[in-house]
Amino acid sequence: MTTIAAPASGRRVLTDVGTASAGRRRGPSLGRGFAFLVLLVMAVAWLVPFVWALVTSFKTETEAASAPVTFWPTSGFSVEGYVATIANGQIPLWIGNSLLTSTIITVLSVALAAAAGYAFSRIEFAGKKVLFAVIIGSIIVPPQILLVPLFQEMLVLGLVDTYAAIILPQLIHPEMVFILKKFFDAVPVELEQAALVDGANRLRVFWTIVLPLSRPILAAVSIFIFIGAWNNFLWPFIAVSDTSLMTLPVGLETVKSAYGIQYAQNMASAMLAAAPLILVFLFFQRQIIRGVATTGFGGQ
Repeated sequence: MTTIAAPASGRRVLTDVGTASAGRRRGPSLGRGFAFLVLLVMAVAWLVPFVWALVTSFKTETEAASAPVTFWPTSGFSVEGYVATIANGQIPLWIGNSLLTSTIITVLSVALAAAAGYAFSRIEFAGKKVLFAVIIGSIIVPPQILLVPLFQEMLVLGLVDTYAAIILPQLIHPEMVFILKKFFDAVPVELEQAALVDGANRLRVFWTIVLPLSRPILAAVSIFIFIGAWNNFLWPFIAVSDTSLMTLPVGLETVKSAYGIQYAQNMASAMLAAAPLILVFLFFQRQIIRGVATTGFGGQ
């Protein structure tokens, strides 16, 4: 049997190829590791203030205001901040008001934004480009500019101190119209054309074909609108003065002490206001991530 030796140059070529492949493998690994490290630092930077507020809410008022400040309660955990907040306010009523108004705002806002986004994406009508430009331009208008005109409008309509005063001005979300329009642009038009040929009208096509395909983006938009409505303080604070109609952020602001700033009580109020949103994220985080991945939120 005769053995043929491979040329030295061939071995060098194979070695070079193997080295280059290993370098390419190490490159992405290092990149992922660095990205993970950056994200970890950002997560810790976000988490530390939250943990601080949570721990402070379980301190006594004396320890929360004492100097030097300590991170961990040396005298043990206390719920006096939560007890004072609940005793001085109408927490269940305010939570119910926030849940009612935020749910109605979310349902109606998503319906309006989806209908408008689909119309801009698929239907040709006079003034379409101008109207869409107005909607895009309205995104950059600060909401604070509209507070006085909106309040005067509610006065004229006799809606001040009603749920309608809280809900109606929060139904318009031009940024969601833009996002949904861009999503509908990516939906294959052939599916709709086939349904139209079979005799379906636009409304039926929108309801039975487009909306089922848009569940990820609709879920993401719904969650973002709900969180915004739940956290909104300024407009509900202006629109209602009746404590029985206040939402949770506004109601908690009225729970004040005559003895100055109560740090533990303030932190307990913040935790009570944030708890429902934390639960929403925990239960719907998969929908949020999927919506971010399939829309413009994540730079896709």
